[in-house]
Amino acid sequence: MIIEQRKPTPEAARRRVVVLGGTGFLGRPICRALADAGHTVIAVARTPREIGPGVDVRALDLAAADVDEITALLRDLEPDVVVNSAGGMWGLNDAQMLAVNVTLVERLIEAAGRLPGRVRVVQLGSVHEYGLVPVEESMPEGLRPAPVMAYGEFKLRCTTAVAEAHRAGLIEGVTLRVGNVIGAGQPGHSLLGVVAGRLRDAQRAGERARLELAPLGSRRDFVGLSDVVAAVLLATTRPAAAGHVINIGRGVAASARDMVQLLIDVSGVPTDLVEAEHTGPAETSWQRLDVGLAAEVLGWSPSDDLHTEMKHLWEHAGAEVPA
Repeated sequence: MIIEQRKPTPEAARRRVVVLGGTGFLGRPICRALADAGHTVIAVARTPREIGPGVDVRALDLAAADVDEITALLRDLEPDVVVNSAGGMWGLNDAQMLAVNVTLVERLIEAAGRLPGRVRVVQLGSVHEYGLVPVEESMPEGLRPAPVMAYGEFKLRCTTAVAEAHRAGLIEGVTLRVGNVIGAGQPGHSLLGVVAGRLRDAQRAGERARLELAPLGSRRDFVGLSDVVAAVLLATTRPAAAGHVINIGRGVAASARDMVQLLIDVSGVPTDLVEAEHTGPAETSWQRLDVGLAAEVLGWSPSDDLHTEMKHLWEHAGAEVPA
């Protein structure tokens, strides 16, 4: 990771930042990093949780809040930047995903547009917005999105709404289209979260773990949580980021099998890994993000240290934190 991402933020560039979903998997480390960089940080979440020094926490059920409630909150907090790390897919049905992704973003945009100043909105998008591409092809931001799963469709609608609101002058919009994130607090419903939970159960029982999983041959762009956090910090202040959709990944396609095996190795738990036979096309059989624009407009580049991120995931296994 480039050194510049760890330098203290100059006073003139410090911002009042509201982080929606600020106690979740992505939101919590984003809040901590923003506060450590000298920004004024307010986390908003359904259930208030202590995040640490320099972070205020406000309670609001964002999935249920209407535009007036969100407007009142933002007028009270007077943010320069809103980071939307709320939303999600794990353990949610389509109606729930629609509410926490699309409906929330639409209401956030309308609320932000009512404020006296033009607020920067940093939206966390998803690699799943792109859909399928031929093996060995990268996914640049100019690729026409064609999602093949409901979550990708909903996140694409969010990206489109932010871009349209930026062009209309309602907000200063930035969308970070993020790969498959690995790190501490991994959601328990995710593949690696499930594996970590089963490994931890076997460890506590003093038994050999047996993992019977779906086919793991799909190759995806996995990215470390700390790299994503660093990109968000840069997106809060970099003028050149305004109006862009920016890929955040490693630019590497790695198999889900390799990631599961890395977690097993890090855990040190003796394990039998059994994969089911492949019976049909995967929803996302190949993902590799082109991350050149992130270097150009953010000055960001990924690290290549997924071992450390996986170690943090294992150390925090069982400590899933809801948004």
